[in-house]
Amino acid sequence: MEPEAPFRGQVFSVTAITMAIKQMMEGVFRGVFVEGEVSNLRTAASGHVYFDLKDREALLSGVMFKWDARKYALHLQEGMQVRVGGDLSCYAKQGRYQIVARTAEALTKGNLFLEFEKLKKKLEAEGLFDPAHKKEIPAYPQRIAVITSPTGAAVRDILSVLKRRSPHLEVLIIPTLVQGDEAAPQIAQALTDANAFTPKPDVILLGRGGGSMEDLWAFNEEIVARAIFKSKIPVISCVGHEVDFTIADFVADLRAPTPSAAAELVVQNSQNTQEYVAQLQKRLLQSVSLFYERAKRRYDLAVNSPALKRPETLFATKEQELDDLTLRLEDAVCEKIKTFKTRLELSAQKLAALGPQAVLKRGYSITRKADGTVISRVGDTAPGETVYVQVQDGMIYTQVK
Repeated sequence: MEPEAPFRGQVFSVTAITMAIKQMMEGVFRGVFVEGEVSNLRTAASGHVYFDLKDREALLSGVMFKWDARKYALHLQEGMQVRVGGDLSCYAKQGRYQIVARTAEALTKGNLFLEFEKLKKKLEAEGLFDPAHKKEIPAYPQRIAVITSPTGAAVRDILSVLKRRSPHLEVLIIPTLVQGDEAAPQIAQALTDANAFTPKPDVILLGRGGGSMEDLWAFNEEIVARAIFKSKIPVISCVGHEVDFTIADFVADLRAPTPSAAAELVVQNSQNTQEYVAQLQKRLLQSVSLFYERAKRRYDLAVNSPALKRPETLFATKEQELDDLTLRLEDAVCEKIKTFKTRLELSAQKLAALGPQAVLKRGYSITRKADGTVISRVGDTAPGETVYVQVQDGMIYTQVK
């Protein structure tokens, strides 16, 4: 015989039934402890911490409000095995039951976390994380391969950034699962396929949006890590949010905190160059405009100048100056000529006063021999010699006795 159902046939509103469950649950499960593995851990802007507790068979949502999180948040880490104490409650807005944790105590780390650490140490020992093996990301890539889910938010974010920042780039989407048991082999194969393309992509963006450790686990698989390491094309890992780290991040040539950030990183040089070219173009246009304005002003001045309208006026002033100089030169020459003439006349007068004719006029005479030699002494003559005496108005011939 079935037990009596006290509410059989009774009609409830959603709020009424939810509140009834809430009251029963909170009245019974108070001050309980629940053990499980922390998963999908996240801290809201308010400071409240949200998480899931899980074991092999089930999952329980949990919340620790900020006043308790300040004391116990260190014991809540992704993949950690914990024991939380608190009250079971029903979050009516979503009809979800949860534990409101007031304390948290770390037990042992969860299996996934242990697997993560084990593989990380192994690959690190083999040198897969060594910076010496990191390939340089090309400064100006022209062809980009994106390995991710074709329907996820990551691919939309990446394409949005690339279209906005560098619409000229060729983007090759290689679709693959990014979650679940089949995701890791598909991701590894996608990396292999990308390296086989002709022409090869310049860089590979590998990633997905955020999620719990389980959601991101495909990127912690050894097959993916080795495929990244083997890639001849540089790989940028962009898995989850900024706080999420996967094995893929350590092996990749560069880690970006988010898919959008990866897209920004891969085109930042191109964007900077475009901005620089735009600045140069702007400065060039400004220079050309300034040159044009100056040339136009000079042209307008030239066209409207009297000299261009009446070219003869260009030389009028110079011709006038030439005339002035000519007159000044002529005056100077005439003055010099007058001065020289006066000096010449004075010299001529002095010369005439000292000349033989002037002496002859004063009663003197000049006596010469027949050959014209001037006789200046008596001894220069001989008796009977004929000499010539020059006076003012003629010549006298006489004989020496």
